[in-house]
Amino acid sequence: MNLKKIALMAFSLVAVMPAAAQDLLANQAPIDRKMRAIDSIQLNQMLESEVQQQSPVAQLYNDWNNMYVSHQTALPDSLLIDLRDFAMPTPSRLITSNFGARWGRQHKGLDIKLNTGDTIVAAFPGKVRIVRFEPKGFGKYVVIRHPNGLETIYGHMSKQLVTENQEVRAGEPIGLGGSTGRSTGSHLHFETRLCGTALNPALMFDFYNQDVVGDYYMFRKSTYNQESIVATRLRGVGGQGGEDHTNYAQLAQQQSQQKAKQPARATRQQAQSGGYHKVQRGETLYAIARKHGTTVNAICRLNRITAKTVLRPGQILKYN
Repeated sequence: MNLKKIALMAFSLVAVMPAAAQDLLANQAPIDRKMRAIDSIQLNQMLESEVQQQSPVAQLYNDWNNMYVSHQTALPDSLLIDLRDFAMPTPSRLITSNFGARWGRQHKGLDIKLNTGDTIVAAFPGKVRIVRFEPKGFGKYVVIRHPNGLETIYGHMSKQLVTENQEVRAGEPIGLGGSTGRSTGSHLHFETRLCGTALNPALMFDFYNQDVVGDYYMFRKSTYNQESIVATRLRGVGGQGGEDHTNYAQLAQQQSQQKAKQPARATRQQAQSGGYHKVQRGETLYAIARKHGTTVNAICRLNRITAKTVLRPGQILKYN
């Protein structure tokens, strides 16, 4: 039986149907379309759920609603972190403070110079976990959790532009630059954390060149510390990016030897004499250089800072 005959028979059946049956078919058609639409929505939700379950976030974090920035869970031995869908949080290229030991405590991010009111954007797509004010710490800050497994923290804002549980895209404005909290000048304190543990942002972000270091960063717990040292040398204060060809084992040995040769940390008395100066409130680099018969450039070179670095009371500077 050819198609033409089948079509004629179907038309004949509809034609001889009672009017009530035809009305029933007509009424059923929109319901069928609606059910197909619902099925499509459910299918998309199922697919989205499967993708989320396969993402690093689902594997690394069990708790979403904790109120702490540094709530630590077990670090994986290694994790491939996707950096492709990124945006630089600020167009500023000037880093004023490195990740690592600073003034006897651990500085867990990078400080990037900016002006009050400058726009700060999300580094990756993700979901805002914390929007709070911490007067003795971050000031006004935002924490975002990302599908690649990282959390990014943005501190000392003058204004927050997002709310908790809000979904954001990479490059979407989340706040304005400022100097709230424990801060002596307008800057962005930027952190990258994995399972609550602070990682050196210079491992992934090259602020001088306004780019990430690659499409991916492979975190390895066994080599992280050595890699962080190299990243600071390449992309920290005064760094201008570059290829990393360092032998990490050799670098670690050199660092250990240098540390063994270094004298104990300067005492309070040494801070005022013997080549060290303790910064007082209101002092400038020019005033310090003049006091000790040296130059601003010499102090900057010895301390790996720039003439524009904001000095903080109590900071120890070497001048010879």
